[in-house]
Amino acid sequence: MESPVFSAGLELRAAGDGSRRLSGRFPYNKRAVLDAGGKGRRPKKEQFAPKAFSFAVEDPDRDIHLLSGHTFDKPLASKKAKTLILTDSADALTFEAILTQEIQQASWVRDFLAAFAAGLVGGISPGFRVAPPEVVAKPEETTEEDLREGDALIRTIFAAILFELSLVTRPAYHETDVSLRSWQTHQDRLPVRGLIHPMNRWRA
Repeated sequence: MESPVFSAGLELRAAGDGSRRLSGRFPYNKRAVLDAGGKGRRPKKEQFAPKAFSFAVEDPDRDIHLLSGHTFDKPLASKKAKTLILTDSADALTFEAILTQEIQQASWVRDFLAAFAAGLVGGISPGFRVAPPEVVAKPEETTEEDLREGDALIRTIFAAILFELSLVTRPAYHETDVSLRSWQTHQDRLPVRGLIHPMNRWRA
């Protein structure tokens, strides 16, 4: 049997039916620096509250994709195809993806597997948008960082609509096993109207 391969908290195993199983997790209540500040700007950090993605995860009719590099043209698995199994808890959102024999024939999957084997896949980044305030009373809030830690603005997301999880080379949450977001996020590329690039979604 092929030995499992690990990269940035992700695990890839071969299955007896020729498929491969990719598993990983990203934790809640971990902060990422979106803007280091400077030149008169305050630093900006972001974190997800527990169960922040529960709306899409628990909706049986809503699809969620696992992608390579935030590109919908490079799918690896999906919830509706029953090749992406998501488990949401108070600590983290975990997943297991089944990379079928058929999808492994795609050129982008071969590229992903080669990058993964070389240790170039750094973590996980979600494609999402914050739930509208008309639907959720407090989908997010911005607070002051504890002065003992710094002077950043802390954005906490309580309710977000998750469209995809992407495997990326450069994650932002370096203190965790698997990161929530890459530095070069691409929410503005999602085919959903009203999405805003994360660097521009801070309230005035």
